[in-house]
Amino acid sequence: MHCDYYEAEQCRSCTLLEVPYADQLARKDARTREALDGVPTLWEEPLASAQSGFRNKAKMVAGGTVAEPRLGILRADGAVQDLRECPLHEPVVAAALPVLAEFMTAARLVPYDVTSRRGELKYVLVTASPAGELLVRFVLRSTESVPRIRKHLPSLTDRLPHLAVASVNLHPTHSAVLEGEEEIVLTERALLPMRVGDVEMYLRPQGFFQTSSQMAGALYTLAASWTAELTYRTAWDLYCGVGGFALHLARPGVEVIGVESSQEAVAAATASAADAGGGVRFEAGDATAFALGAAQEPDLVVVNPPRRGIGADLAGWLEGSGVRHVLYSSCNVDSLARDLTAMPSLRTVRAQVLDMFPHTEHFETLVLLER
Repeated sequence: MHCDYYEAEQCRSCTLLEVPYADQLARKDARTREALDGVPTLWEEPLASAQSGFRNKAKMVAGGTVAEPRLGILRADGAVQDLRECPLHEPVVAAALPVLAEFMTAARLVPYDVTSRRGELKYVLVTASPAGELLVRFVLRSTESVPRIRKHLPSLTDRLPHLAVASVNLHPTHSAVLEGEEEIVLTERALLPMRVGDVEMYLRPQGFFQTSSQMAGALYTLAASWTAELTYRTAWDLYCGVGGFALHLARPGVEVIGVESSQEAVAAATASAADAGGGVRFEAGDATAFALGAAQEPDLVVVNPPRRGIGADLAGWLEGSGVRHVLYSSCNVDSLARDLTAMPSLRTVRAQVLDMFPHTEHFETLVLLER
């Protein structure tokens, strides 16, 4: 992939860009094998991604001025490097970014300056569905700009007819956190359909979805394929997000419960379950607390934790439980290896690297464990 920003040394986020893509895949596969050394595994070949145009979301820092806005990343000097032409984004996202920059001028959205701590607009967050619809979020310090955003929203919709959901997120504090707790939905619709294969999922403004729709589909398809021959009547999807694994594991006569700390994600997952029919339900709560407090153990547990992994308490519970199979999706092979070491009675029978984040050291690993 060629990137003018990288060549000009304006952005070096893609740390492996100069490494041939086949070598990137081999490097990530070797990294996983090394981390899981000594674990008996059926190793699948790493699953490749598109090398450009694969990111379904853009998390853009707002900078510059009202007259000359920028959308990109924060530089070391506190200024914003514009990255509207980043080749990683899906075409529909890339096409929306210049329009959103012009909207900043039309609605007089003053970019937040981290050095002076003045201004209103901190981030513009854009997510595209597989069908090409958009969810756009404006992260603001206060509600001062909300009336102007509402006033100019019809013109934005005219220019972006595939804009399905727009919202404002209020983030009043000066911190490195991306967003605040309060969300104001500006459109009639609050749910963005994210269809993956035969499953219709929904995304709310504060919900999480995988960075690449292509690789998300591959991940859920693998999960369904790897568990197709397993016998289970009950299953848990812990750290379930918007319910991707749970919805793909549903089958007649099986009870599936998804657990997620985000209320927004649970609301979206519940809407998906209503469309899909019975057998799947979702609860808001802590995954570890849910497992430790459950009256009965399931036959199958899926975990898809953040980078820190599932932790000692949940790993210890799984080790001492009677759960027959665990499907572990990890974005950090080091925490994955640590968690597997804490569960020696669960043997790894299958593993595969999925290149969710090309040109970086990050990737997803899917592992099937059997007691």
